[in-house]
Amino acid sequence: MEQVLSVYERPYDPQHPVVCLDESPRQLLEVKQQQQPDGTVLKDSEYIRKGVAELYMAFEPLAGKRSVRIEEDHRAKTWVKVVADLLDGQYKDCSRMTLVEDNLSAHRPCTFYDVYEPQQAKAYLDRIEFVFTPTHGSWLDMAEIELSVLERDCKGCFESKEKLQEHIGAWQQRRNDKQVKANWQFTNKQARIKLTKLYPTT
Repeated sequence: MEQVLSVYERPYDPQHPVVCLDESPRQLLEVKQQQQPDGTVLKDSEYIRKGVAELYMAFEPLAGKRSVRIEEDHRAKTWVKVVADLLDGQYKDCSRMTLVEDNLSAHRPCTFYDVYEPQQAKAYLDRIEFVFTPTHGSWLDMAEIELSVLERDCKGCFESKEKLQEHIGAWQQRRNDKQVKANWQFTNKQARIKLTKLYPTT
């Protein structure tokens, strides 16, 4: 926990950005509807399942930037591709990226070697500082907070990944244009007072 909180206390450095990454499934649903002779459309309470999309949220809290990507699943190799695309895309000019995320079995740096040749895999890993949240401490990942904002603002049913991506893309653009940042206030000093039970006693 203290490692994560120490990372959040760092000043903004565009050459060494702190990026929070989290993922969440989103069910794709089609609403049954029927058009009447008079032109009105009746919507049924029954939904047709169209599969599940996996949302990956990359959030840079000090810059007010977020990037949402839709994938088929949350497997380890998919995670590698998402992280690699961040390094090749919007963070291609940074020397090193600190990546804060949950400590899940799919988040294994060694998987880079399953996807890329050793030289390329090491080149990616040399540019990443991995910081994992503790067990039962996913609330420390600020991308989880941003995902909850997305869930609140993007309610409704989407029957395809394309329609979901269109809706999320507009949401993402609005948030990025406003440079909505996260004002994280919880520090190590406060943690040692409020979460005393987590610390060993002598």
